[in-house]
Amino acid sequence: MTYALAGETMTKKIHVTTTINGEPTEFLCEARQSLLEVLRDTLNLTGAKEGCNNGNCGACTVMLDGRPVDSCLVLAVEVEGAQIETVESIACDSRLHPLQQCFLEGAALQCGICTPGFLVAAKALLEKFPNPTEEQIRFNLAGNLCRCTGYDKIVRAVQDAAQMELAATE
Repeated sequence: MTYALAGETMTKKIHVTTTINGEPTEFLCEARQSLLEVLRDTLNLTGAKEGCNNGNCGACTVMLDGRPVDSCLVLAVEVEGAQIETVESIACDSRLHPLQQCFLEGAALQCGICTPGFLVAAKALLEKFPNPTEEQIRFNLAGNLCRCTGYDKIVRAVQDAAQMELAATE
């Protein structure tokens, strides 16, 4: 809703209460603002990247109530009461997650724009399928685009991380 006051335009802010990366979080946003905008510009969680701003590249992927979504397509007001996990939550106790370690060691990243989205989507995949096939990896990461590395190194990094996690549980 927009109000005009003495020649100025003022947009009504909406109060949103949510949980981000396990922390109760509150913020004010405009009705038109995307979750990506709020994460980056209001909450200073800059891991999710703006690649296309129309849901085609996956660089802004976050977990919303347990499922991966493009945060550029979600209105911030829609996350009232939701659980959100961003790429910032993947590392544990100052240690890289096996996915992060395998991406790094396997050179599965270059410019880094797509990497946060791939990591979040891959983590969601490994939670669903702890030992995914190559076909499952490629299918589940199809919504994430990389313009630099190609996909073979990314697929291998996810396979390696799955093996690391399986070995850790044995």
